[in-house]
Order: sequence, then structure tokens, then C-alpha cells
Amino acid sequence: MSSAASNPCSPNPVDKPAVKRNSEDIGWEYGTLVNPADLNVIKCKLCPMVVKAGIYRLKLHIASIKGQVRSCPNATPEDREKCKKAIGDSRKAKIARLLEKQDVIDAVANEMDTDDGTGLDDLGSSQPRAVGIPFNTINCDEFDQVLEAASRFGPGAKKPYQHELREKLLHEEVEDTKKIVKDQAEEWKRTGCSLMTDAWIDQKRRSIMNLCINCCIGTSFVQSKELSAESHTGEFIFEFVDNFIEKFGDGKKHIVQVVTDNAANNMAAKDMLYVKRPNLFWTSCATHTINLVLEGIGKMRKFKNTLDSAKSLTIFIYAHHKTLSLMRKFTKKRDIVRPGVTRFASAFLTLQSLYEKKDQLRMMSQSEEWEKIRHVKKSAKGVQAIATLVKSSFWNGVSLCLRVFEPLVNVLRMVDGDTKPSMPWLYGEILKAKEEIRIAVGNMDKNGTGLYKSIIENVDEKMKKRLDCPIHMAAYCLNPYYSYSKPSIFHNEDVIDGFFAAVETFYHRDYDKQTQVLNEDFHKFKDKVGHFGKNVAQLGCKDYNFSPDI
Repeated sequence: MSSAASNPCSPNPVDKPAVKRNSEDIGWEYGTLVNPADLNVIKCKLCPMVVKAGIYRLKLHIASIKGQVRSCPNATPEDREKCKKAIGDSRKAKIARLLEKQDVIDAVANEMDTDDGTGLDDLGSSQPRAVGIPFNTINCDEFDQVLEAASRFGPGAKKPYQHELREKLLHEEVEDTKKIVKDQAEEWKRTGCSLMTDAWIDQKRRSIMNLCINCCIGTSFVQSKELSAESHTGEFIFEFVDNFIEKFGDGKKHIVQVVTDNAANNMAAKDMLYVKRPNLFWTSCATHTINLVLEGIGKMRKFKNTLDSAKSLTIFIYAHHKTLSLMRKFTKKRDIVRPGVTRFASAFLTLQSLYEKKDQLRMMSQSEEWEKIRHVKKSAKGVQAIATLVKSSFWNGVSLCLRVFEPLVNVLRMVDGDTKPSMPWLYGEILKAKEEIRIAVGNMDKNGTGLYKSIIENVDEKMKKRLDCPIHMAAYCLNPYYSYSKPSIFHNEDVIDGFFAAVETFYHRDYDKQTQVLNEDFHKFKDKVGHFGKNVAQLGCKDYNFSPDI
């Protein structure tokens, strides 16, 4: 027997469980603390021996490794082998840690051997970029390298000045940015690019307008200008964009479209740009447009009452720490407010979260803990919150909102995401969303009037001349995911007119190219002639994840 003294029924008080350091260490099978307050004084369970240097010394005692402590006379060969193996494993782990540290030291040594005496500056300047100075900086390998470099310089070593660090990093970032822009400029020549505008107000209330160039491999910021003193009229925006295009040099030949939001001044600038540069497309921001669609539907009386009630309920719950704590107790610490890509998307996600926790919230409103909260029954907002939670009409309204909004929110997520170029899918997914909304309201528009008609009128009004432009129609028509699975698209007058208008814009005044595309290339695509007829060309047409990059 390896340990009679370890019998759990032993009356010896020193064998009672005590707090241990490294409690999973195998050594604790053979030892017990003499005093729980001193983790280094341990009594052997197999003999009267007491060691005063920790569990490692006890394992030496059991393993009969001579030199530091007497061997245990009662340890069996099995006990000795177990402790020898544990000691050996511990030594191997220690050696591995030392080797890992040596790798860091060698990396620093290589830096020092190859630099010109400014190694400390080089290593120091990499820290902010590598870790962004969070609390876990100390766990980063680069931090170990800095310490090793500092120790090699010895006493009196000086850190780089802030100015030296900042300037060095700035030059490095500038060079990296130039390389990125150069790579993207090559892509502009091959596939074209888009010019995007974005106006915003900073914390100092200054009006800033940014211009960015976007292509299929990324986006490059190209210009920013403070325009606080200017009135942002349509004419001013047109001149600002047009001047940039004119100064863009050879790159202006590769700009295909200008993208802005849907503000009235941008729409006015669009008309002016078309007169001067009829070969450019002006495209409205799809995210902004779809968000306007959702907000328009949300203002309809059928949905507004539900949204307002849900908003008042969540504000009431989050405004008081007792109601918030009780809500989290009933929902198992899950919040009901969830952020989204836009303000209305956040409202939809909050409705979705409310509906998922419907049963828990209704149970909360009927609980004794809820009734004991003073401001619940003493305030008008508290009484309203209770009424909202128990009313079936509210929850039915939430369900209808989710069924109507979800198809459009899915489109919003698609256009705001980075998983794939959204242009070829936008118009087709909006048509799909309209059909899902029709099903969601239960064909309630049988006589041409009613809820469905009002919703679709709102969608069409916000989309008109924004998401149904020629470039959208051309992208929809030329996406085989839609057109090959539903050939009637090729006979849709609106779609084909839009496609023709897009070709005329893209190949402005190049009538030979227009003729080739409209009379030859398009028919090859439509009839699946030549390469368009091969299986590989149609492989992704049945799968929404089809992408030109596959």
C-alpha cells in the first residue's frame, strides 16, 4: 500500500482538507499541510518526515533522490516512479520556458547585430503599432523584446523621444499607405473605381467632407476638407466633386460612378454632374436608402404604435437599476436592447429580442418582486409598462413588425456588409423582400387597397431614381443567379431599358462598342452561347453565395 495515512476516515486533524498551492500537483497525494497558513511546511503521509521547503522537496523525499532531503523508508517503487516522473516533467517544462525566452533573446540579438546602433529605437517604435497599448501589453512578445533590448544596453540607456517615435511611425504608415494605394491604382485601370463622398460634423462642430476611392480590392481615403464656412448647396457639392475628378489626372478615366447619400443637395448635384459628365453613374447609398424605407414603414400607424410602446417599455426598464436588475434576472442576464448597423436596424433587433423573451418578461410583470418596486405602480410610465407587457395586441403587433421588417433588414445587412459586392444582388433581393412582405401580411390587399399596398408604395417611393437606376437594372439583368433561373427577366421592359441605358452611359459616344455589347455580347450571355454555356459558368447560379472571386 502506498499510503495508509491518506485514508479519508483518518481522525488525524492534520489530514483535513486545506487550501493548497498547485493543488493538482501529484505531490499532494503524499503530503498534507501542517499549518494551513504556511504552504511550505508539509508532513509526509507515509512516514513522520516533515519538509519545510514546499511540495517539490516532498517529491524528492518520496522519489528517494538524494542530495537535498532524506529518502522515505515507506515509499513503494510505484510511489518513487510517480514522483520521479513528475519531477522530470517539471524540469522539461522549465527547460521549454527557458528555450522560449532564449528565442526572444536571440531575436533581439539579431536585431542588434544588423542595425546601425539604433536598435532600441527600432524595437521601441514597434510597440504602439503592435499592441495599441492595452493592459495586456505585458503579455506580448514585443514587450519581452523591449525588456531584453533595454537590459542589453545596460544602466543609463535612454528611451526614444516622443517626437522621434511619432515621426518614425508616421513615415512608416505613409509608405505603407502609398503601397496600398499603388496596388489599388493598378486595379482601377483594370476594373474601374467609384468616388464616394461623406459629409459629417466633428466634435468641434466643424463641417468636414471626405472623398474616398473604392474598388474591388479596397477603399482609399484621398481627400478631406473643412467646409464649415460654405453652404452645402447642390451647386457647391457638384463643383467640389467635379474639381476633384478634374485634378485626379489619368485616374479620372477610371472613375465609373459617384456614390452619395440621398440628401436633396446631393440629388441636385447629380443632375448637374450628368450634364457635364454623362459617362459617369451617380448612385445613391443603398444603406441610407433602405434605412429610409424602413423608417417610412415604421411611421405608418399600423407599426408606429407598436414601435412607440416598445421604445417606452425599454426606456422605462433601463432607466431604473431595480427594474433593469430584475429584467436581467428573469432573462438570465440577457439584455433586450441590441445595437444594429443603423438606428432603425437597432429598433428591429430590439423588437426581435423582446419577442424572444416574451414569456420571461410577462412572468416578470406578474412577479412579487416587480410589484414591490415602488416606481412601477406609483408612476404613469410604470403602469404603462405593465399594460404593454400583458397586452396581447402589443405582442401581435411586434410579431407583425418582425415579419414585415425582417426581409428589408436582411437586405440592409447585405449592402452594409463586406462579404461580397452587393450591387449584383440589390435589386433582386428587394424584389424578393417585397414578395416576403406580401406573404407576411397574409394577402390582406385582395382589393388593391390595404396594408400591403401602403407598404409597397412606401418602398417604391424611396427607391425611385435611387435603387432602380440603370446601373442597378444592368447588375440585376447580368447576374445569372436571377436571369438564368428566371429568363422572363430578359423580357421585362423596365429591366431591359435600364440595361440599355447603362450601356449607353458606360460607353458614352462609343457607338461601335455599344452595338457590339447590345447586339452581340448580350445575346451570347442571354442564350448561354460559347463560354456562357459551360457548366463552370453556371455553377454558382443556383447558389446565393456565388461570387466572381470563386
